[in-house]
Amino acid sequence: MVIDQTLEQQEIMQVVKKITKEKIMPRAAEVDRTDEFPHDLVKVLGENGLLTMCLPEKYGGIEANSSLLAMVIEELSKGLASMGTTMLSTNSVIRMVSLMARPDQLDKFYANLSSGHKLCAFCLTESHAGSDARAISTSAKKALQGGYILNGTKIFVTLSQVAEYYLVFAKTNPDEISAFLVHKDSPGLHFGKIENKMGLHGSSTGDVILEDCWVADDALIGQEGDGWRMLSEIGTSMLRSWGAAAMALGVGQCALDFAIQYAKERKQFNKRIGDFQAIRFMLADCAMQLEAARCLVRETNRRVDQEYPVISKETTAMVSMSKCLATDVAMKVTTDAVQIFGGYGYIKEYPVERLMRDAKIFQIVDGTNQVQRMIIGSILMK
Repeated sequence: MVIDQTLEQQEIMQVVKKITKEKIMPRAAEVDRTDEFPHDLVKVLGENGLLTMCLPEKYGGIEANSSLLAMVIEELSKGLASMGTTMLSTNSVIRMVSLMARPDQLDKFYANLSSGHKLCAFCLTESHAGSDARAISTSAKKALQGGYILNGTKIFVTLSQVAEYYLVFAKTNPDEISAFLVHKDSPGLHFGKIENKMGLHGSSTGDVILEDCWVADDALIGQEGDGWRMLSEIGTSMLRSWGAAAMALGVGQCALDFAIQYAKERKQFNKRIGDFQAIRFMLADCAMQLEAARCLVRETNRRVDQEYPVISKETTAMVSMSKCLATDVAMKVTTDAVQIFGGYGYIKEYPVERLMRDAKIFQIVDGTNQVQRMIIGSILMK
């Protein structure tokens, strides 16, 4: 796809492509096999300024917008999906905190992140509260000595145990959701199990437990009750536009690239299998669907950047369309890639079975695709 990029963006993307090809792809199979968090790859991202892309320039960032972030995450996800989730989690917290935090909070937060290769985690989901964020039960109560006491358990937290900061959403009263930036060393912050997942290995997905976890008053981002606005009006639309959709595109494109290569090399009946119409049509459909999804994602991010920080209903619908279409396409393309590889596609020695397992999660995270269709339908009917 031909897209307009500034010279700076072109240079960034060249670096990202080099990292993906030379550093991430050679490690992908091992990370998938061991399911160990790849600290070495995170260090590479940090050394190249990717983890702090959203920071202001004086803190080492470039204040990256949604369009650039989506392209970077897509490219990194071609190499390994968990690199996309690492980028998404860290930069999404930076972007969301910047929406409502006070200048003194931002200075402290940004200065800490700018030193070293530090990560951020987004803590919303609970055992009984997934797509229905209002159902969370984690509580935050004012402490007598000042600050807040947090209690609750967050599950499926990406970068659990390895993050520097955790953006925790909790109820300050039964009808208010507030956001707190909790440092890893906060008393009462503990970690539970790391999940043994079907795919997305190396992402360190697990429980974050808050047991009488004390945080200072300045851990509250914005005012009490601003957490829901951060989630519903601004944050989720902004994040979905360069989150699951971009990662799904990267995984899907990688699967298609492998399928094309295999179709050129594998021979049956004295012909390349790619010379058979059945295979060519499968490849053509995959390419068309990926390109259509990519065009929608690119246009959606352009509109998000244009409207940021207040996203219109029309663009919100496009965000849900992008997330839904791109992730459905990725699942279809990776499944077809396994089919094209035949029996080898089902064997772990070949990469497409990993890509198929990785693709599935993107139809679930950031609001299931069924919920996305509900959002689209409700906007259309207003």
